Amino acid sequence: MSIPQRILVAPSGFKESLDAAEVAAAISAGIRRVIPGVRINAVPMADGGEGTAKALAGATGGRIIPARVTGPVGQPVDSHFAVLGRVGRPTAVVEMAAAAGLRLVPADLRNPGLTTTRGVGELILAALDQGVERIVVGCGDSGTSDGGAGALRALGARITGTDGQELPEGGAALADAAGIDLSGLDPRLSGCSIELAVNPYNVLCGSQGVARVFGPQKGATPEQVEVLSSGLDRWAALLAEATGLPEESLRTGTGTGASGGLGAGLAAIGARLVPRFELLLDSGLAGIDLDNAIGAADLVVTAEGAIDFQTPRGKVPAEVARRSQAAGVPVLAFAGSIGKDAADVHAAGIDAIAGIIPIPMDLDRAVAEGATLLREATERTFRVLLLGSAISSRLGAAA
Repeated sequence: MSIPQRILVAPSGFKESLDAAEVAAAISAGIRRVIPGVRINAVPMADGGEGTAKALAGATGGRIIPARVTGPVGQPVDSHFAVLGRVGRPTAVVEMAAAAGLRLVPADLRNPGLTTTRGVGELILAALDQGVERIVVGCGDSGTSDGGAGALRALGARITGTDGQELPEGGAALADAAGIDLSGLDPRLSGCSIELAVNPYNVLCGSQGVARVFGPQKGATPEQVEVLSSGLDRWAALLAEATGLPEESLRTGTGTGASGGLGAGLAAIGARLVPRFELLLDSGLAGIDLDNAIGAADLVVTAEGAIDFQTPRGKVPAEVARRSQAAGVPVLAFAGSIGKDAADVHAAGIDAIAGIIPIPMDLDRAVAEGATLLREATERTFRVLLLGSAISSRLGAAA
């Protein structure tokens, strides 16, 4: 057993704690404490969630443009989007988490029945102001479950109840929706293609619909989950009626549940829903060749805030592991928490998992100290790896 000298660090971000670049930096620092001369290729993974716009702007020589938009609880927030360089036609990246992410929802206001994606629509309008011809919307880390209704409103749609009056913001109101008028949509949308980078496993409705799977993570009680699920059922029917799209394609189509149903809402106005790794990696948009980077490594290290039963369903560590397994390169994954059925990820190609929490601590402390915890966990794990190498060498010499 030899010490790895070429290590690829390809992590996701840790939701509400560290973006992917910060995770990669912490892991790299921990490795270098143990193997000073190691060659590390740090490739923060843009998966559509927090940090995606900045990562793609950096990879393409683009720029970040600040914007002030309506946040998920209805108050103004400082946000941003990217205009990319070196990608052909003028392209913007709108990161929905920068306008409607869970990080922007105060802990005491976490009710996805009330939060809105209006700010996402406002970012799309700001991107159109830049004269772009293509808008990529990164879906991930959302704090909403309004089916994209808020975003459509910002773009010019009207959503009304049986009395003809505009409905309140939020997913809970969708159960009372009776009409949607798309005639007021910004005319510039017709000259701009919109693509959403989605987790293809996320669907709008049904037993695996976004309200049931992700509503509790966003603060919904069991009763609120039922209200949200009913509202999104009604929303799918209403969108189908207004656009002529097949209702079933909106209910259970690939990625329609992305970001609390933003996928379905924007698909209804012509957006294309694309599996996120296909759009962000294989299209070259991220400016990296992940498969070549894996093939050049002795070891791949990835990471995610939580490794559990959802990890194999389109999450970064599983995608990195799938490609690494095909190349015959071993994979180590760090996790902020290790949850239900985490062992299932071994079948996806992850060879070992290491948690970063060494002692019991509350969530707020773990989030605040994420970089330190990750760096120290990496150092501990690689010292064990170094010990294993020394034992292997000793046994080999004795033989």
